[in-house]
Amino acid sequence: MTSRLRLEDLQSPIRTRRHAEGAFPRVGVVGLGIMGQGIAETVAGAGMEVIAVEKNPERLQEGLEGLSRALDQEIRRWSRTESEKRAIMSRVKGTVSLADLKDCAIAIEAVDESYDVKRVVIRAFDEAAQPEAAFISNTATLSLTKLALDSAYPDRIIGMHFLNPVPKVPVVEIVRAMKTSDETFRRVRKFAEQIGKTPVEVFEYPGFITTRTILPMINEAAHVLMEGIARAEDIDTAMKLGYGMEAGPLEMADGIGLDEVLMWMETLFHELGEPRYRPCPLIRRMVRERKLGKKVGEGFFTYNDEGKRIRP
Repeated sequence: MTSRLRLEDLQSPIRTRRHAEGAFPRVGVVGLGIMGQGIAETVAGAGMEVIAVEKNPERLQEGLEGLSRALDQEIRRWSRTESEKRAIMSRVKGTVSLADLKDCAIAIEAVDESYDVKRVVIRAFDEAAQPEAAFISNTATLSLTKLALDSAYPDRIIGMHFLNPVPKVPVVEIVRAMKTSDETFRRVRKFAEQIGKTPVEVFEYPGFITTRTILPMINEAAHVLMEGIARAEDIDTAMKLGYGMEAGPLEMADGIGLDEVLMWMETLFHELGEPRYRPCPLIRRMVRERKLGKKVGEGFFTYNDEGKRIRP
């Protein structure tokens, strides 16, 4: 059983460590939900120190304990070792103050998908950040240009859309807002490469590449299920074997979280007005019933505590 972390341990001074050659020495991660934990793990695993920010001590404690549990799961799967876990956790400093981002050359926000919440973080970053620091939003659907409206430095605002699970997925979309500078883009592309990701350049448009492309597939798979054409298992088997997919669209939706899928679809339907983004009624019903996917153990399929499918 993982021992409970103490807040005073999380806020202790960061130890000086040898960084990867040419790496950004210190990176801020704001928000320690599932995505924030994955980003923090990926950055710290690349040898960089992470300033992990949450809005209160309780959320901070929960987030870092969640990171610790995620690393324990990877150890059980033999994808990490105990020494790697210790090294990653030692590079992460917890704080509840956005002012602690002052020494970060890059800050990544992974807070709720809300303009109002993200703008609060952006304004705080403007006040605390270094003159050359870049601010990265991990949004899946929101406009970076609109997010940058309240920033004193819109040329330093850029998107970096990670896919879940962050440590495992090798690609990241780097999204340029209208005023993002070439220098900011170059620095963030270099950062993406240094944390082991293949960067894909995207010019701002609702949904970017991955979200815009995958949502209609998930939505249509949900319609096939709702209309009684095939069982969930057979829908995913057909898509995996027919098109070489690692996971079928329904299991993929469970991994994202059906509440997230619904929110993204509603955002794109509102922004674009196109019927292919109108959420399937089955997805709406499952969200109302709190069948949200892997994070709660039940969605289109059922899962154990480690997020593995429980076969019928």
